[in-house]
Amino acid sequence: MSNNRLSFKEMCAEFDVTPRTLRYYEYIELLQPDREGRSRFYGARECARMKLIMRGRKFGFPLEEIRQWLLIYEDQGNEAQMATFLDMADRQMRELEQQRQQLDEAMDELKRLRDQTAKSLE
Repeated sequence: MSNNRLSFKEMCAEFDVTPRTLRYYEYIELLQPDREGRSRFYGARECARMKLIMRGRKFGFPLEEIRQWLLIYEDQGNEAQMATFLDMADRQMRELEQQRQQLDEAMDELKRLRDQTAKSLE
């Protein structure tokens, strides 16, 4: 790491993403690295944004929603971004709860069918 900036390769390693993923995040304007010739460098701002992107992906937020949320900080500031996050988090919690319920139902059905099949083999 030079001058507190990460190279393209270092950024991929730091956040465990493929070069294709990192290029895509740039393409959809989630990240805007500094360019020097053909080289890209990621400073503190881009690393912070990448942490937020990775966190958002972990929680299942769509990339476009993450992009819009990041723009709120630039356009309206931290407080507006935090208020928007609360709405997003509440909505995502409901979505994850529905997914959990569907997963529990699928697992129960699979277990029932497995047990039925095992019983018929006895």
